[in-house]
Amino acid sequence: MGQTVGIIAEFDPFHRGHEYLIRTVRQRCPEAAVVAAMSGHFTQRGTPAALRPHARAEMALGCGADLVLELPLPWAISSAEGFGRGGVEVLAAAGADTLAFGSESNRPELLKAAADCLLRPDFPASLKGQLKSGQPFAAARQGAVAELAGEEAAAVLSTPNDTLGVSYLAAAHSLGREPEILTVPRTGAAHDAAGVVDGTASASHIRSLLRAGAIGEAAALLPAACRPILYREQGMGLTSASLEHCQRGVLYRLRMMQEGDFLALPDCSEGLEHRLYRAARQAASVEEFYALAKTKRYAHARIRRLLLWAFLGMTAADRPRSVPYLRVLGMNSRGQQVLHRIKKTCPVPILTKPAAARRMTEEARTLFALEQRAGDLWRLCLPGLERSAGGQGWTENPVILPEPGMDF
Repeated sequence: MGQTVGIIAEFDPFHRGHEYLIRTVRQRCPEAAVVAAMSGHFTQRGTPAALRPHARAEMALGCGADLVLELPLPWAISSAEGFGRGGVEVLAAAGADTLAFGSESNRPELLKAAADCLLRPDFPASLKGQLKSGQPFAAARQGAVAELAGEEAAAVLSTPNDTLGVSYLAAAHSLGREPEILTVPRTGAAHDAAGVVDGTASASHIRSLLRAGAIGEAAALLPAACRPILYREQGMGLTSASLEHCQRGVLYRLRMMQEGDFLALPDCSEGLEHRLYRAARQAASVEEFYALAKTKRYAHARIRRLLLWAFLGMTAADRPRSVPYLRVLGMNSRGQQVLHRIKKTCPVPILTKPAAARRMTEEARTLFALEQRAGDLWRLCLPGLERSAGGQGWTENPVILPEPGMDF
């Protein structure tokens, strides 16, 4: 394995499964630096992150990561393909030569076969044929892979971590990158599962505890190094962000939009804009909007992401062709060495101080300003308005820990 191992994640919040992933990477690659590309204020499932990015970066550093970089917003809140491409771009720019991720199948050869299939020239036609039958996109994609590459390769697209892994590999190949692959078997509670399995809970279950005010129960399910951070953030009123806390603002934004505005959102086609427009005028809550807009064809996650893009005032045109800079959220001494090593080879600017964004290209400045606006809106999603003041992102510098956070 190489000298820099990359992980694409949300760490929302950082839990024992994430700890296990990094611990396994450390065991297999003891000399390597671990670099994470992590979502910022909003996530791929179309909701606000439960904790602010710098707090989650601090958790990751305390549990073995060396450098945490921000996965820019337009990729962080995209479909698996966009999410994967953004993460791979960030890690490639940071010099990661190995890609590590959790996997239900732990069969790299099948993941590669599925990824290769997605890039075949005959795949779009097969996918189109599957979609004509009225299947949801995910099922149609799996059916197309089964048709072209066999049922075994297609089966990996039925589980969430493997599906993301396939998107990472497809993105890397399309970008001309062929990193080494390190898959780590997923253990404990399944993705989005409720309850606790062998002392491990999903991030979804932990977030539900935070929303219910069960801070002690949630903290008990985190690695020990993360608990003081969670309690600190909770004491500052900076936990449990949710769109439900600013529903009137969300619905106001939706009702101000015309059908053409919905059509400008990413992945909004085939008449979906009409359905969103009608739902926006009928719904009296965010959940009702989801229910009115969702059909067998349009998955719940897709609707959530479209609502989020609308709430943030973003369109498909706000996603640049490629990631224009690397923003450092946190690092330790080994992470600083990584930055020093790539300083001359990184194809994009490395941003450590927010003020330096003003000296970047226009495209990069525009994206950074968009990130700051999103951070301001994230604060409106907190349970109380006392922490809702904007402008915080222009003063937040990276979290710096002097040494690696865990003794492996």
